[in-house]
Amino acid sequence: MRKNKRSNQKGITLIELLVALVICAMVIAGIYRLFIVQSKAYTVQDQVVEIQQNIRSAMEVLLRDLRMAGYDSDGATSQISIANPIIPNDQSVTVNYEYDDTHRHEITYSVMNGNLTRQLTIFTNTGSSSTTRETILENVEALNFIYGVDDGDEGDAMNRWANNVADIKANEKVVAVRVTLTAKPDETNPDVKKWVSPRTLTSAVTIRNLCLK
Repeated sequence: MRKNKRSNQKGITLIELLVALVICAMVIAGIYRLFIVQSKAYTVQDQVVEIQQNIRSAMEVLLRDLRMAGYDSDGATSQISIANPIIPNDQSVTVNYEYDDTHRHEITYSVMNGNLTRQLTIFTNTGSSSTTRETILENVEALNFIYGVDDGDEGDAMNRWANNVADIKANEKVVAVRVTLTAKPDETNPDVKKWVSPRTLTSAVTIRNLCLK
């Protein structure tokens, strides 16, 4: 009599298959959740780096213009004179300097509609002028200036920091500026809005052209 081999074959039951599918689904769900978390963390970190770089770039442009305040070549061919090298305000600043023998640049930094703007007015020796305005940083929360002043006495070029413009005395001139700039990243992404706080950068610069006068 032939032996029935089919009865000796091994396999998996339907219950075992369902258990295996559930375990696989749990593993896949865990991997997907980890991927989402890592993706959100990467997005947030990328926004942090971007806003920090943008603030540094804007600050470098601002400090570059501050360093030029009061520049006057005093050359024999120059037809430009600088009456107001720097016009200080608590939340804005205006600087003037000679660009060449026939042109003077007047640059104002201020916050308009949440954006840091650089307004450039070019004056010529004939009295004509032209003005352009550009945004150099978006989503700005604060822009503050503190001014280092000199009373003109012998000794140090700077005597103290004036906490505000009203604290600058009539006999003092501005020879240094401390700038504090605060900005936040684009909050279109809700994760960025929830986890990324505004970033602040503070820098100080000595206005060499005014220290020497």
